[in-house]
Amino acid sequence: MSYVLSFLILLPLVGSAVTYALSSLGTGRKTASYLAAAFACATLLVAGYAFWSVYSSTPSLGQYALMEDHPWISLQGFGVDILLGTDGLSAPLLLVSAILAVLSILSSRSLISKREPAFYSLLLFVEASIMGAFTSLNLVVFYLFWELTLIPMFFLIGIWGGDRRRYAALKFIIFTFAGSAVMLLGFLSLYIGTSPSTFDIPNLVGKIPAGLQYLPLLAVFVGLAVELPIFPLHSWQPDAYEQAPAPVNVLLSGILPKFAGYGVIRIAIGLFPQASFQYAWAFIIVAIVSMFYGAIVALLTSDLKRMFAYTSISHMGFVLFGAFASVASGNPLGIEGAIFLMFTHALAVGALFTLSGFVESQSGTRKIPLLGGMGQRAPLTAALLAASSCAAMGIPPFASFLAELMVISGGISAYVSTAVTILVPVITGAYFLWMLKRVIIDPAPPGAATAGASKDISRADATIVALYLVPLVLLTAFSFLVLSPAAPVAQWTTSLVQGGLHG
Repeated sequence: MSYVLSFLILLPLVGSAVTYALSSLGTGRKTASYLAAAFACATLLVAGYAFWSVYSSTPSLGQYALMEDHPWISLQGFGVDILLGTDGLSAPLLLVSAILAVLSILSSRSLISKREPAFYSLLLFVEASIMGAFTSLNLVVFYLFWELTLIPMFFLIGIWGGDRRRYAALKFIIFTFAGSAVMLLGFLSLYIGTSPSTFDIPNLVGKIPAGLQYLPLLAVFVGLAVELPIFPLHSWQPDAYEQAPAPVNVLLSGILPKFAGYGVIRIAIGLFPQASFQYAWAFIIVAIVSMFYGAIVALLTSDLKRMFAYTSISHMGFVLFGAFASVASGNPLGIEGAIFLMFTHALAVGALFTLSGFVESQSGTRKIPLLGGMGQRAPLTAALLAASSCAAMGIPPFASFLAELMVISGGISAYVSTAVTILVPVITGAYFLWMLKRVIIDPAPPGAATAGASKDISRADATIVALYLVPLVLLTAFSFLVLSPAAPVAQWTTSLVQGGLHG
């Protein structure tokens, strides 16, 4: 039995404790960042190995690589095993999570100046929980790792956030805990209603009677919809994203919503194929409404972080749309596009939020109307903002273009009427271009507070932002690196739906 995935979880967890313990000894304020970066880089190497193991072996349909099974709770009538595994759905998410964790820690060196030992320790704890969630093949263990990300995120927002950080942190924890509690009820109903009773996903696939699928699917979807988030369960997200420090936003926006995207494909569709097929049209409508809502509201927003928050709502609507489009049509293209989009969106939104932190540090504001003239005052910052915006808009040569194209094409194969979604990238382009015009091209308005805005981003910090964007360009030519392992997962998931309908 391999222990790679256990090591992938334990490495940042141990790093969290070591970073806090050693950097609290008064050895210098930067010690914490050095230790955290070292552990995050080591975790990236292990995540890269896990990804390569999946890519090079391409597990058969419905199979997993690097599987581990560790007995945990064994009581009469109740048992939970720590079952771990990875495939073409989880491996890309493990890799991009590890990349974002490294870049988040590196950017924190310029943006975080208080309580560094606790801050970096919590970031590594979040990373460990993320790795656990994406490798868990047991519903209870998946739920526990999901919950373990929420607690440190609450403190990261509530301690290091903006002026309304306590309100945002409290709203975040209430919404996400409530949603995950509803999801847990769905998991428990499966355990009670199936025979033999189990929480292990591989043992539940294809074993849940059609009549037992509807209410658990609804309960699971509520929890996932809060985390994505999907309109109208989204109201915690703009506040949390606006108040969280930029390095925390990288994980909060780049990775945590992918828990829900992962859950939609692995759990909602994988375990409840007949119910998912019957109500795919309803989920597609919810996704399209969320896509348009996020894009339209972003058009009306004057705060950079808040605008990026709403664009994230719109993009995660694409993920839900693509997944259920494949359910409705039997064409795996939508799920493949959804997996690819989760990877590319994580990098694009990570670049945007990292830049928002540097912009606020330079100019003292994130208000778009007050940032005019950046093209002259801070040309390197302006260039990176334009490039990151192009990545978020899905403009070539960034791979997000391919991901959105796959999702929309998959949607049209299900229902021709969904071609209306082509308007979402148009609206997205409109609000990003309008933002860039006001920030880069327009002169600073009279009376704007620009005393600190003349400071351009440092080359070191610019390199960090560029490291988000370079993979997006490379993936345009080498998209097979993500799509090749994702294809069997998409085919397997759609075959479960078709098999359930004819079984």
